[in-house]
Amino acid sequence: MRKIRKFLSDKDVLTRAVDLRLYSYDAGTLWKHTPDLVLFPRSTQDVVEIMKIAHHHGIPVTPRGAGTNQSGGSIPIKGGIVLCFSRMNRIIKIDRENRTALVEPGVVLQDLNLALSEKGLYFPPDPQSFFAATLGGIIAENAGGPVCVKYGVTKQYILSMTIVLPDGNLVQCGGHTMNNFFGYDLATLMIGSEGTLGLVTRATLRLLAMPEAKYTVAAAFKSVRTAGEAVHKVISNGVIPAKSEFLDNWIIQKGETLCPVGFPQDAEAVILFETDGTKQSALLEAETIEKVCLGCGATWSNRAKSPEEAEKYWAARRAGFSAAFSSAPNILTEDIVVPLKQIPTLLAGIKEISERHDVVTVVLGHAGDGNMHPDILTDRNDPEWFKRAEDALEEIIALAIQLEGVISGEHGIGLEKRRYMESSMDPAAIAVSKAIKNCLDPTGIMNPEKIWTH
Repeated sequence: MRKIRKFLSDKDVLTRAVDLRLYSYDAGTLWKHTPDLVLFPRSTQDVVEIMKIAHHHGIPVTPRGAGTNQSGGSIPIKGGIVLCFSRMNRIIKIDRENRTALVEPGVVLQDLNLALSEKGLYFPPDPQSFFAATLGGIIAENAGGPVCVKYGVTKQYILSMTIVLPDGNLVQCGGHTMNNFFGYDLATLMIGSEGTLGLVTRATLRLLAMPEAKYTVAAAFKSVRTAGEAVHKVISNGVIPAKSEFLDNWIIQKGETLCPVGFPQDAEAVILFETDGTKQSALLEAETIEKVCLGCGATWSNRAKSPEEAEKYWAARRAGFSAAFSSAPNILTEDIVVPLKQIPTLLAGIKEISERHDVVTVVLGHAGDGNMHPDILTDRNDPEWFKRAEDALEEIIALAIQLEGVISGEHGIGLEKRRYMESSMDPAAIAVSKAIKNCLDPTGIMNPEKIWTH
């Protein structure tokens, strides 16, 4: 502690029990564990010194941004130090000519995009927690969001990073040009590693120019299977929407009760599409989407007449998680991905599994890339209800794997999904992954017990 006080001020160190408790949980899981210490570094050198001390003494270190993660990745399950990056929050440089930005890990995504919008630029990955989510966590989870159907996920937009390894050594990964990968791609290895291999203290982001125009189309369907088939048909017709989001009947009814936007309440599903590009190309794609959806059996379709109407539709989508979390004491939230052609089968399967186990499963998701979020309402203090919810969850994940899907698209593995790794990943790949972890972190102090058990 004396060593830490040499470079961190008292206000950057938390030790009181009431303060530590605030860093014992995350936004989306039931996992909890209180750290022994919370530290707020303000520079890369602070992180270097902290990691040298932790490495020397074998102290577990759990990195944390805003805690919006959904898989237990920021839970200090072994106690030790929580290293919170919220005070390393500088946008160091925005280079409009080269379309790059140099940022620290504590920068909030919404703050970044507000700054970029003044220069006609934006950072495409848009997890729905963008009002609070920080760049360090977004990189650690390889976050996507609705636009990933067209623009991909975080790893496509990281050019370089400064990494502090578990022993306190510094590594510079990548470069400042758009095509800079040679030798082993260490930057991509770090992206999505959930803070288990090292800590990002700076990152150079690749940016895009703001599109000239955007159009939003909403379509309602009598069945979830038909809705899924419509998404597949839209993309099969050569239209790659910027966004393609799924809302089930529960979300539709809840939203229309709390804040009506005009979705038909008898619809089993609503799909929201966004197109972007030039005015001509974006409008043509929006018209094509409307035509395809109606041809696939949509009972209602509407193209937003103004940006304000479009924002109401997207606000209804963003409010889905909040509506679910406010409707039961606990939520088992999932993040699964299946091939596009399997979306109808997955949605029908989720409905059948939920009815059989007598649980309410709210389904939202990025329908354009098969990334769905089934959220099961439950109460951990009601053993029978909680058991039914857990059983339903196990079957839903098994169904996704059976449909040649994967167990996570953007929420990560963390603590929540470790138990599924052996059944969903090639044993040789697991062995190589663990070898990398053991090479970089032989004492297992770096975000311990996440993804793998050390």
